[in-house]
Amino acid sequence: MTSPSSDPPRTLVLEAGRADLQYWRDLWRYRELFFILAWRDVSIRYKQTVIGLAWAFIRPFMTMVVFTVVFGKIAKLPSEGAAPYAVMVFAGLLPWTLFASILSDASTSIVGNSNLISKVYFPRLIIPLSTVLVALIDFLVSLAILAGLMIWYGVVPGWQILLLPVFVVLAVLCSIGPAMWAAAVLVKYRDFRFIVPFVTQIGLYISPVGFSGRIVPEQWQLLYSLNPMVGIIDGFRWCILGGHNPLDGQAFAISMVVIALLLWWGGRSFRRSERAFADVI
Repeated sequence: MTSPSSDPPRTLVLEAGRADLQYWRDLWRYRELFFILAWRDVSIRYKQTVIGLAWAFIRPFMTMVVFTVVFGKIAKLPSEGAAPYAVMVFAGLLPWTLFASILSDASTSIVGNSNLISKVYFPRLIIPLSTVLVALIDFLVSLAILAGLMIWYGVVPGWQILLLPVFVVLAVLCSIGPAMWAAAVLVKYRDFRFIVPFVTQIGLYISPVGFSGRIVPEQWQLLYSLNPMVGIIDGFRWCILGGHNPLDGQAFAISMVVIALLLWWGGRSFRRSERAFADVI
């Protein structure tokens, strides 16, 4: 005879998709870990360095100088309307550097935190996402250089500058999709770490960073727009240069579609590989 105080038998309900829903909730529950990892990456980047934060100034500035001399002075490529070539280049360099920094750091983040992954449970997606903060800090430093260039050349932005944060978010989203996929692949194939820098280096020259995308022949514009950074870089220049650089609606729409596909593909690949990280790494 059972006691009146005994608990009734519990029923285990298996609901499709419940594990995935719990995973996204865990991302929010472990948000403190995200900030801890992000702050650690910032400290490591600038602690005990000779150049320190100045490197965030030097790298984009010297790249801008080289591109301006090679493409603007030697090759005589046109700028966007009457905009100074240096400002046009730097406006394109900002989103590309943000994209490349996140892709490079996030792709190696899982392997770099192997000890943490093998000991503690948490949504592994937090690790590549935490690298975004370091890239955003470098971006803000570079943004100060752009402001100085605009003052030097007398470039006054229009109302479009208010939309600049939108394109910053889009550049981050564009990098997260490939970064999640690369981080998952790198756990299994370690030599893949040599491919990511090569891809970002090639991408720098096939994206409209050192030149205007208007010089691409019309018959190649559609194919060229499949590079999602084309629409984002055009958007940055539109925000900064205003009427000198009208936004190409078709390229922007294509970029949005490609970014959405990359996010879906990268997130799906990462989640499918995540369960085996602790065993493989």
